[in-house]
Amino acid sequence: MSDSNSYTPPTVWKWDNQSGGKFSNINRPISGATHEKVLPVGKHDLQLHSLATPNGVKVTVMLEELLELGISGAEYDAYTINISEGEQFGSGFVDINPNSKIPALQDRSVNPPIRIFESAAIVLYLAEKFDALYPKDAATRAACQSWLMWQQGSAPFLGGGFGHFYAYAPEKYQYPIDRYTMEVKRQLDVLDKHLSQNTYLCGDDYSIADIATFPWYGALVQGHLYEAAEFLDVASYTNVLRWANQIAERPAVKRGRRVNRAWGPEEERVVERHSAADFK
Repeated sequence: MSDSNSYTPPTVWKWDNQSGGKFSNINRPISGATHEKVLPVGKHDLQLHSLATPNGVKVTVMLEELLELGISGAEYDAYTINISEGEQFGSGFVDINPNSKIPALQDRSVNPPIRIFESAAIVLYLAEKFDALYPKDAATRAACQSWLMWQQGSAPFLGGGFGHFYAYAPEKYQYPIDRYTMEVKRQLDVLDKHLSQNTYLCGDDYSIADIATFPWYGALVQGHLYEAAEFLDVASYTNVLRWANQIAERPAVKRGRRVNRAWGPEEERVVERHSAADFK
């Protein structure tokens, strides 16, 4: 790589799989399976294949919240997909999610099974399937949908933008870090101003909008993402912190954050989840 900060794009870009970075061994410009691998199948209708990254936590928290409400049909088996080892490119996983990103869910209560991928799509599917955590009033439901889509459109700037250049890129350059820092702080300001007038994202009631947003922005202000809390001055976003701390204390959230977690202290891990007994 050149020592110069300037870069002249070639006429036709070519893939350099030695370009560096934390995930350079699995990133590639083509889709599809790289190897044959049949996914395991547990005893429940809902089969989740995921990892406890922010996008994965959205779904496990949603499932645990449904179970907390006493909805027995939300029982699920959760299997870990090790994205650092390229398990998301196994043939069984690609059959569920052709985009090869976690999480991916199969609903085997019908034949053929329904496949759902993209974290917000999974959360929305579960909310509609079980008629829970999704406002019924038209105006509030529209707000919930808006915040859910806001999160999906905003998080790539936090993860793939700020997180990559601040924490994972092989070299640090000021321009991309400044650019994505500015955008992440703007997003936090959007949330902070909104939450100064609302208990949760859609008003007084906790919903799928909060479930989807918390694993990214809640984790960020609580100091769990990219070791960037001081750099981003997250303590200044007092309303986001209040919201994040409130959600973090929910029993279902505490359980959901542990599912498919394959790192950290042993007591915080539930690498595979098949029943409530796995949390003991």
